[in-house]
Amino acid sequence: MNTLTVYKLGRVEYEDGLTLMQRFAEARKQELIGDSLLLLEHSPVLTLGRGAKRENVLASDELLASEGVDLYQTNRGGDVTYHGPGQVVGYPIFLLPKERQDVRRYVRDVERCVIDSLAEYGLHAGIIPKWPGVWLGQEGAPDTRKIAAIGIHISRWLTTHGFALNVNTHLPHFNLIVPCGIREAGVTSMKRELGHLVSVPDVEDTLARHFCSVFESERRESGVSVRTVSITVLRGHGPEARVLMVRRIPERGGFWQTITGRVEPGESPEQTAARELKEETGLDVPVRALDYRHAFALGEILPPMLVEETAFVAWCPEGHEVRLSAEHDAHEWVSPNTALERLEYRGLREGVKRAVALRGELTGG
Repeated sequence: MNTLTVYKLGRVEYEDGLTLMQRFAEARKQELIGDSLLLLEHSPVLTLGRGAKRENVLASDELLASEGVDLYQTNRGGDVTYHGPGQVVGYPIFLLPKERQDVRRYVRDVERCVIDSLAEYGLHAGIIPKWPGVWLGQEGAPDTRKIAAIGIHISRWLTTHGFALNVNTHLPHFNLIVPCGIREAGVTSMKRELGHLVSVPDVEDTLARHFCSVFESERRESGVSVRTVSITVLRGHGPEARVLMVRRIPERGGFWQTITGRVEPGESPEQTAARELKEETGLDVPVRALDYRHAFALGEILPPMLVEETAFVAWCPEGHEVRLSAEHDAHEWVSPNTALERLEYRGLREGVKRAVALRGELTGG
């Protein structure tokens, strides 16, 4: 029997998700891994498929920025859609066997997995042939509403992209677009239909079970290989707030970043953050969690090495002299905007944004 390895990754920034998907696809093509199902949540983002019309994005760039919503062009099918927290995104990375090499059949099978999963919650969903996705209500009815988007890409029978099921999704963000270019129907979520919050991990487990059933596969579980932390160090507040940037030595990449480090066996992320902060800067101050944990692929390693990173913030007392470790050759205190411009990785940028926002809340500006 075919095997299907299920990865429950939690929060994944969209650009990191694209990289993950590409790494898994390349590893599958090289037969370094078997079929995989990546289950995750994205930060708020609009994605434009190959058939997207820009006018279906109703919001201005300024409004998107104020709402914290990014915009990306992708190679999947379909028009524009929204991803955000509380929505389960699934990326099936399958190398379809000869007997399943039928695009329409594959789309129907993905839809069936979602429909069968919703049925377990008492939600009777179906398809509307002229519109992509999974729907509640009948075609032409005034209450017809989409609960899951489908957008796939197949190249030489290797599948990428997939589906997005609204579980506890922030539905007002769909007002920023014409979802999938369809003006005649609305959008809903499991939370809205059921009247209460729904456990995302439970939904992921249900989806994984139905994917294994529909695609006749034996389920396997996998997760992250490495756990790391990031620490945004701040001093000052308001317009005078500054972020500590450190530069790696050339042998370690030569790029600017905030403080990062690997969680060692027996350590909690909080313990790691405090240790790394002292080792890398000489600071011995409390660290505070930022309620932000995300996953990404490390480098270009195949099969992909998965990392889960937890973000923290620490405040540097005025007058403290930063003492760098041998891993870094320079440091600078820069404005938050400069830090965001310099940081290459979205996860580190998100940590800085959250740290600065928290500083503002605590100091009143």
